[in-house]
Amino acid sequence: MSADPLAWLVSLEGVPSAYAGARDGIDVVLRDRGLRRTSPELTAESLLRGAHASAVLEGSASSLAEVRAGGGDEIAADAVRVSTELLALVPVVRRSPLQAFARLHALAGHGSLPVDRLGRPRDGESAGLLRTVADLVTATTEAPALAVAAVVHAELVVNAPFPSHNGIVARAAERLLLAAKGVDEKSLVVPEAAHLALRAEYESNLRGYSSGKAGGIHSWLLYTAEAYAAAAEASPLVRDAD
Repeated sequence: MSADPLAWLVSLEGVPSAYAGARDGIDVVLRDRGLRRTSPELTAESLLRGAHASAVLEGSASSLAEVRAGGGDEIAADAVRVSTELLALVPVVRRSPLQAFARLHALAGHGSLPVDRLGRPRDGESAGLLRTVADLVTATTEAPALAVAAVVHAELVVNAPFPSHNGIVARAAERLLLAAKGVDEKSLVVPEAAHLALRAEYESNLRGYSSGKAGGIHSWLLYTAEAYAAAAEASPLVRDAD
């Protein structure tokens, strides 16, 4: 692995400026609104909205109101269970991303998989993929933190290293990295809600990324910059509860 395995990201046309714009939008929301309004309750609301949106992307039919009331279907319950422990994993993902990914899957799969499959990759190839993704998290890189989160998200979705719940794990890992890398330490923006609002583009660009072709990867990165800007606008700092 090169000294900077993500250096190529900053050479792609439009990517650095797109991420800079998205980061500025996040910073404006967190600075202008967050200084006055930040509270544990707002973080909890953001995590709940994210869990609901991630569950819908995974196939849940539950409404946000049902999830907020403690109801909803099994997929929603899986996503909420992940969200309740997410921020406790910030120090873990910084020192041991593999351990954090495993814990995310163990939380998501609890009750639907045998205990000996929780947090375990599907096979040896998947274990190698997880190690590669973990190396991206801990690498010293010139790439923006938003880009690292985007690549980790896509790699976990398209390679499906776990026996289940890969989408929920991938979106939780993305949010976790935004917190761990200092973009959104209190987890107040809602990237999952942005992906749901942009669902057609989200799913199309993941398919493009899965092709492994430069154009597909480039398009995914540009899409995620747009999504992160929308994630800031989906924050409970900006939007009242539905």
